[in-house]
Amino acid sequence: MNKTRLERHRILLTRVAAAIALFLYVTSENHWESRNKAIPICLFSLGIVLVGIASMGRMWCALYIAGYKNGRLVTEGPYSMCRNPLYFFSMLGVLGIGCCTETLTFPLLFVTAFAVFYPAVIRSEEKRLEELFGAEFQKYKEGMPAFFPRFSAFREPETYSVRPVAYRRAMFDALWFVWMAGILELIEGLREIGLSACMWSVY
Repeated sequence: MNKTRLERHRILLTRVAAAIALFLYVTSENHWESRNKAIPICLFSLGIVLVGIASMGRMWCALYIAGYKNGRLVTEGPYSMCRNPLYFFSMLGVLGIGCCTETLTFPLLFVTAFAVFYPAVIRSEEKRLEELFGAEFQKYKEGMPAFFPRFSAFREPETYSVRPVAYRRAMFDALWFVWMAGILELIEGLREIGLSACMWSVY
């Protein structure tokens, strides 16, 4: 089964949405900065923790799935806890980046956008997996959470064959959350020295 249009353009649409969000952030002023310093500090700290978990989680998923995505059905490691751990960790990363803006508006906006867009992507990908693996995927799907992990179901093999080239590429993709957090901090620094124009205030 060929990828749907949504699957093919998922990365492009994500990048466009990220560019729009970055523009909104660059041109905005943080309502909390001049009113309650504790809120930005707590939000940024939470954001860094979530970004770290998301990046490590995505690299963990890539360890199992990179190079095997359509070749065989992966059910070990993070895939033994839910069917879409890669997207689960991505959601944590999106929430973390939102918190790194030190506002409440962007985390809410990012998670809402994720909740609207990605369920359709997941359904499309699972339909393709069902056509590729048939009864094997149906058996895996039964009782296995689609998104939120069931930690009690975790299992992993003693050894696992990794494809280094595919994993290396996936590993760099997993680190974009960390890079984005750094970019936000750079923008915050430019804003503090007056090199970033603010057009509106966000909470």
